Amino acid sequence: MEFLPFSQSFLNFHSSLTLLALFCTVFLLIFDFIKRRKVWKSYPPGPWELPFVGSMFHVNLRSPHLSISKLRQTFGDVYSLQYAWRNVVVLNGYEVIKEALVKNAEAFADRPHLPLYEKLGYTENNKGIALAHYGRSWKEQRRFTLFTLRNFGLGKKSLEERIIEEAGFLTAAFQSQKGQPFNPHFKLNNAISNVICSLTFGARFDYDDQQFLNLLYVLEENRHLEGGLWGEEDSDSSFNEGNLIFTTLDMFLAGTETTTTTLRWALLYMVLYPDIQAKVHEEIDRVIGKDRDPTLKDQLEMPFTNAVIHEVQRSGDILPLGVLHMTCKDAEVMGYFIPKRTLIMTNLSSVLKDEKLWEKPHQFYPQNFLDADSKFVKHQAFLPFSLGRRVCLGEQLARMELFLFFTFLMQHLTFRVPQGIHKPKEDGELAFTLAPYPYKICVETR
Repeated sequence: MEFLPFSQSFLNFHSSLTLLALFCTVFLLIFDFIKRRKVWKSYPPGPWELPFVGSMFHVNLRSPHLSISKLRQTFGDVYSLQYAWRNVVVLNGYEVIKEALVKNAEAFADRPHLPLYEKLGYTENNKGIALAHYGRSWKEQRRFTLFTLRNFGLGKKSLEERIIEEAGFLTAAFQSQKGQPFNPHFKLNNAISNVICSLTFGARFDYDDQQFLNLLYVLEENRHLEGGLWGEEDSDSSFNEGNLIFTTLDMFLAGTETTTTTLRWALLYMVLYPDIQAKVHEEIDRVIGKDRDPTLKDQLEMPFTNAVIHEVQRSGDILPLGVLHMTCKDAEVMGYFIPKRTLIMTNLSSVLKDEKLWEKPHQFYPQNFLDADSKFVKHQAFLPFSLGRRVCLGEQLARMELFLFFTFLMQHLTFRVPQGIHKPKEDGELAFTLAPYPYKICVETR
C-alpha cells in the first residue's frame, strides 16, 4: 500500500501526457486542414491528400513527367497537387498552356522561391534572370542581356563564324578517338560552353583544360541537384556584382546544358536510326558539299535536316515539365480559379507528344515536320522553348548552334554503335533536363 501514491501519481502523469499528445495531434491536424483547405469553388480538382504531406506522393520522383501525364488522364488538362502546404497547379495541352502563358502572360510570369537556390548562393536581390521574380530587376536584366548578346554578335555573321570554328575543334576532337568507342558528353559540353565563353569572356578553352573541365563537372552536378559593376545613382537598381555573376551563371546553365543535351540526343538518334543519318548525309552533300562550311542560309534548302533537328528537340523532350512558374496575382484558366502565389507546372510533354497533334508522337519521326511534298513545315505545338514572358532567353542562340554544330558534324563524320556493345537506350533520365543515359559511339571520317 505504501507504493500506491507513487503509482497513482505515475498514472496521473501518464494520463496527462496522453491528453497533451492527443491535444497536440488534434491541434496539428486542424492546423494542417486549415492550411491545406481550398476555399475557392472553381479551384482545379486533384488527387486525394494526406495530412502534412499533401498529394505529391502520387508523383514518382524518379520519373515525375510520366506521373504528371498519367494524372492528366484522370483529372483533365488543369488539375491541382499539394506539396506540403504549397498549392501546385499543373497545366496540360497546347490550348491550356497558351491561355496561361500568352493570354494571361503577366499573371503567370513569376518564379517561386525555392530553398535550394539559397544554398547555391542566390539571394532575394541577386537572382540573375532565370530565377528572378517578375518585376523591375528581371526586366532590367533580361533587357540588358539581350542587348549585350546582340552587341557580342547574336544574329550576326561574326557569331556564326565562331560557332563554325568551334564545330571544327569538336570534329577534330571526335576524330582524335581514331574510331574507338567514347562517350561524347563532355566534348559536346565543352564545345557548347566555349560559345558562351567566347561571348562572355572573349576566349575559349581547350578540351583538355582541367580547370574548365572541373567547372563543367560542377555544372553537371548542379543539373542533378535541381531537378555588373555599373555606375548608377539608383539604389534600387538590379545592376550589382551579385546579379552580374548570377546572370552570367544563368547564361552558362541555360546556354550550355540544354543545347548539349539536345546534341547528345541528336547523336544518339543518328546511331539508332542509320537510315535517317544516311538521308541527312545525302542532303548535306547535295546542298553544301564538302568544300565549304554550312551557313544558316542553308536551312532553307535543307528541309529534311531541319526536320530532323526539330524532331530531336520534340522527341528528346529535354524540359518535359518546363521551369516552375508562380502566379503573381489571381488568375483564371479554362474556367478554373488559380490564386496568387500558386506554383505552376507546365507539362510541355503534353504538347510535344500530344497524340491529337502529331502523326507519330511517341517515335522519332522527322516526317512530323514535313508535308506531302517533303517541304519543312512549322508546327504550332513545337514548344521546346516554352511560351510567354519567360520564353527561353537563348532560343535564337540555341537554334543557331543546333543547326550549325549538327550539320558540320554530319558533313564530316559518320556515327555508329560500337561493335560488341548493346544499342544505347532510347529513353532518358530526368534531372532537371531529360538527358540520354550515358552511351558510347564510334566515329568515322567521311
